[in-house]
Amino acid sequence: MTESLDHRFTKFLLDAQALKFGEFTLKSGRKSPYFINAGAFNDGRKIATLGAFYAEKIAVEIEAGNLPNDIDTIFGPAYKGIPLGVSTAIALTSDHGMEVGYTFDRKEKKDHGDGGMMVGTQLTDDMKVLLVDDVMTAGTAVREVIPKLKAEANVEVVGLVLSVDRMEKTKDSDTSAVKAVEAEFGFPVFAIANVREIFEAGQHIETADGTAYVTDEIKAAADAYLEQYGA
Repeated sequence: MTESLDHRFTKFLLDAQALKFGEFTLKSGRKSPYFINAGAFNDGRKIATLGAFYAEKIAVEIEAGNLPNDIDTIFGPAYKGIPLGVSTAIALTSDHGMEVGYTFDRKEKKDHGDGGMMVGTQLTDDMKVLLVDDVMTAGTAVREVIPKLKAEANVEVVGLVLSVDRMEKTKDSDTSAVKAVEAEFGFPVFAIANVREIFEAGQHIETADGTAYVTDEIKAAADAYLEQYGA
């Protein structure tokens, strides 16, 4: 039987040592029993594989009618989103036959050479832009990047694709960050996998010594965390 996308992606996260278990203080201040470290995708093979997973998820959503098939550019917000945008655009072209650009923003506006705030495919009116990012906890990055895009041109943001949906409610509501962003901006948000899928898959993926990556203890800690913060 063919393994599901979320199962294969979980195995990749574990192999790349991007999924860690323990106690981690998040940017939100919450203490989480798991952490997804985007910095672990630190060589050509890993970032190419990650881009292929993003491209596969995008292709699935295009096939389902949830994303348009004429996306103009993949936008990855600086800095972590830059390799995501580039590797996703490469994989969409090479694996799925899509002619698509990539764009990312500068942290500071360049006042010499070609100038401007954007690198890669330049944004123009009516362009269809798909955002990619790693993990959303509060949606802060999206709220920062949308005004930058709109300041460049009257683009249409058609969606956002994440690696992992932590499925956590925001600090001031019972709504998840993903649902809050969808409601605020009017475009869909997709994730290659969500935390529940990851922990389910992790119980069936074994380490080199034959034990499950996600033990009963780890699963119990994750369940307790999601009971408190999950949306």
